[in-house]
Amino acid sequence: MEINKRIIPEIKQVYSKFKKEIEHRLNSFKKIGKNANAEELFTELAFCILTPQSKAKLCWDTILEMQKKNILFKGTKKEIKEKLQKVRFKNKKTEYLFEARNKFFGDNNSIYENIKKSKSPLELREYLVKNVKGIGWKEASHFLRNIGLGADIAILDRHILRNLIELGILEEYPKNLSGKKYEEIEEKMKKLSKNLEIPMDTLDHVFWAKETGEVFK
Repeated sequence: MEINKRIIPEIKQVYSKFKKEIEHRLNSFKKIGKNANAEELFTELAFCILTPQSKAKLCWDTILEMQKKNILFKGTKKEIKEKLQKVRFKNKKTEYLFEARNKFFGDNNSIYENIKKSKSPLELREYLVKNVKGIGWKEASHFLRNIGLGADIAILDRHILRNLIELGILEEYPKNLSGKKYEEIEEKMKKLSKNLEIPMDTLDHVFWAKETGEVFK
């Protein structure tokens, strides 16, 4: 399938406009990864648990509010649920968040210990998908990018897939994103990244800024 070259100038223009801001954001993610304590890493994981089919900014504001009220790390299920009223699927996500917190800070094979000792972002992504309810391939990739380990992985959110369709790289939205399918599309995005001369972790932000006019998490 040939790339639709008509929109490439627009992508390049957005890249040029937001390049410095994106680089600053990615550098801040890398600093989190190098120096993060357990609470900082869990905050990013919790954010990614909330994001499916919900607005990212609303989810981040919710996380910050729970931090402020000391609910994110110490709150009961009831207290967490009360703070997720504006987040879609609040009942399931309350359960996911509560369980993830217990497994993250637990003594036996905690998620935190696995993150700290992992040497490969791809292995860590697979571990997270298998061991954290509410975290799929997209959410695990998002988490890794947000802690500075996403240089060569794709966050296949709808805005990414929409741009890949517009570019002619995909024919339609995938009906499901199994691990195999996710990696197939990820490889196509890597080729696009190379052709555009825009790094993978930057390209996600470029597509987001192209649609929203701003850079976010």
